Amino acid sequence: MPRIGVEQSLSAVQEALQSKGYDVKQLQQEQDAADCDCCVITGQDENVMGIQNTMTQGSVINAHGMSADDVCQQIDQRFQQS
Repeated sequence: MPRIGVEQSLSAVQEALQSKGYDVKQLQQEQDAADCDCCVITGQDENVMGIQNTMTQGSVINAHGMSADDVCQQIDQRFQQS
């Protein structure tokens, strides 16, 4: 099962992913993303000051303007899970 990192403030997304059986890890520090297959972020602090450090080889989903169901659909598509 893929491990999905989710920012703390996205509790609805975290709950929805857990209900679908995903292994969900809360992202509290940038090092938390290192062992995740995919990360879901709020987008509020994305690329602050133009600095981009890659902490994960997995994909990153910016959940800004998306519902928890929208995020789940995107993750399902990436991992082809139903």
